[in-house]
Parts: sequence; structure tokens; C-alpha cells
Amino acid sequence: MIARVAVWEPMPDDDRDWVLEAAAGVPGVHGAYHLVDPATGNGLSIAFFEDETAASAAREAIMERAKEIGWHDVPHPGPSSETKYQVMRRT
Repeated sequence: MIARVAVWEPMPDDDRDWVLEAAAGVPGVHGAYHLVDPATGNGLSIAFFEDETAASAAREAIMERAKEIGWHDVPHPGPSSETKYQVMRRT
């Protein structure tokens, strides 16, 4: 299992439910969370995938949905960093 952690400075406050919904329909996606520090507005996106194939398929599904809704027609800042981790333990 792998986890993708993206750091946002600040976390976008527009409606991003479509991102989670697009990823949720992909086999091998085990969940995702968007977290925000209310004091600073900075945040994290954390997503869990069975493997790199599932992570890539989720990214493709999100990009396809972004095209459908015209999200890329307006510039949006991306995360300040993005890292993938191998999950060692889980409950």
C-alpha cells in the first residue's frame, strides 16, 4: 500500500468534493482525506492506494473529471509539495 501526501499553503477552499468522488470510483483506492489547520489555512491531502497502478488510475480519473467540469479553464495553484510513501503499518 502507498500513501500520497500533498502539502497545501494555503489549502484551497473551493469545492473539491469532486476530487474525492472521482478517486473513490477507482479500484485500489483505499480512501482520501483533506485536512486543514484552521489557524493558518494550510493543509494536507492524504490518499491511500493499493499500489502505484491504482494511484496513477486515480490521478487519471481526477484529471478526466477536471476536464469535464472545466476546472482547468481557470488557473489553480497546486500543492507546494507532494510525496509518496510506502505504508509500513496500518490498523
